[in-house]
Amino acid sequence: MGNESIRAAYRARAAEYTRILGSVEDMHELDQQLIRRWAAGIDGQMIDAGCGPGHWTNYLHQQDSTIEGIDLVPEFIESARTRFPDVPFRVGSFHELYFPDKTLQGVLAWYSLIHIPPNEMPVALKEFARVLGPRGKLLLGFFDGPPCAPFQHAVTTAYYWSTERMGHLLTKAGFDVLEVDTRQDAGKRAHAAITATVR
Repeated sequence: MGNESIRAAYRARAAEYTRILGSVEDMHELDQQLIRRWAAGIDGQMIDAGCGPGHWTNYLHQQDSTIEGIDLVPEFIESARTRFPDVPFRVGSFHELYFPDKTLQGVLAWYSLIHIPPNEMPVALKEFARVLGPRGKLLLGFFDGPPCAPFQHAVTTAYYWSTERMGHLLTKAGFDVLEVDTRQDAGKRAHAAITATVR
């Protein structure tokens, strides 16, 4: 599934998605703590890659992070600019980021890679490694499960990853894994997050 298919699927449900999932207050407290702790250790420009409605971008902006939100879906960006006018947002793809090599200190990719076909995941991770400066940090959130297994996400097909397989891909892309977090909420898919730094 390419960018255009993913964009089209989210464009059709952008308003609904924003209404249901567009607020940090609706997110798990442990996710808020993890993202806040990750960002606190970063001094410099960061991006929220696949920012969706922009709620996490704004959350980190409120924590005094220097951050910009990037998303494929114009409707998400338009809504984010209206709801959070003090935060920069732009339409773009994390397959090809608008930043020179080694110019960022942080990349947040919170459940934004879940729809990427498994064979394209290395490309996205290498692009993150390209834009991050020495010891720049990545925080990646995803659904924990059988590696590369597809499932029917509410918007469009998504894929599970195990922490072991994702860690292996990150290592091959030029990262060192710093921390792995997993969580199983009752009645929901298992969650995982990996913090990594560029070598």
